[in-house]
Amino acid sequence: MKDLSTRRLLLVHAHPDDESITNGATMARYAADGARVTLVTCTLGEEGEVIPPGLAHLTADRDDSLGEYRIGELSAAMKELGVTDHRFLGGPGRYRDSGMMGLPQNRRDGAFWNTPVDDAAPHLVEIIRSVRPQVMVTYDPEGGYGHPDHIQAHRVAMRAAELAGERAFRRDLGDPWTIAKVYWTRVPRSVAEEGFARLRAAGTGFPGVAAVDDIPGVVADDEVTAVIDGSAFAERKAAAMRAHLTQIAVDGPFFALSNDLGQPIFATEYYQLAEGRPGVPRGRREDDLFAGIPGAGGPVVPGGPAVPGPAGVSA
Repeated sequence: MKDLSTRRLLLVHAHPDDESITNGATMARYAADGARVTLVTCTLGEEGEVIPPGLAHLTADRDDSLGEYRIGELSAAMKELGVTDHRFLGGPGRYRDSGMMGLPQNRRDGAFWNTPVDDAAPHLVEIIRSVRPQVMVTYDPEGGYGHPDHIQAHRVAMRAAELAGERAFRRDLGDPWTIAKVYWTRVPRSVAEEGFARLRAAGTGFPGVAAVDDIPGVVADDEVTAVIDGSAFAERKAAAMRAHLTQIAVDGPFFALSNDLGQPIFATEYYQLAEGRPGVPRGRREDDLFAGIPGAGGPVVPGGPAVPGPAGVSA
């Protein structure tokens, strides 16, 4: 048996910068606590826009070298978060950023969106069986906001979690492993509304303010099942976001993407349990993604049935 950390967290994201915006405080908190945090990024984000004018030549319609540049940004962001295990799905550049939904880039050869799920999933199966995470975090079926690469990341992550636990599937990729709990990233609507109220009251240097529904993953409060307080790591999260300088402009506790519309930075991050057994009684929110996992988050707490998930070797 490999020497593995007691707690192992896997995050699957579409592009460099998604992880820092969405889960940066969570990643920093668990890394500081000694958990093994593994990030898998599915594309290099080659189709992104570029904020600094001096780097505008990197875009896909000019030098088409943004993806390579963003590898360095992601590496810098991971250093800020204390995360040492980061991988690109299938290796750097295996799958290309597909662009926004409906663009011709969606259909180009090698685009992530244009790749059959069962062709991409085995790359993640191999990682799952090697790392053996008890917890996986990814997007909901809509990818949080409908970007094709986010939707595809969800599909690949969920399919890989299923296949990784199947004894008969690709034993050359390692021994079967079932992830105990799968979470989707969320933001409670009340929290989003409070964050935007705070932004408007404080004011920023950005020309405008985004709308609440521009935040990926905003849902009704009662859909949120876990709350991770990352307030002690707020500065690390902001620093990681600043490392993605082609994509993000940070102004104190606020940020903007290339549209120059301000948004709040959330140091407390929110999740919905999609598969697995809740670690707290029904009606309460977890404050630890490993809650209820024996040997990782304490004893199982009677409080509700498991959310259905794939069968296989238990965590």
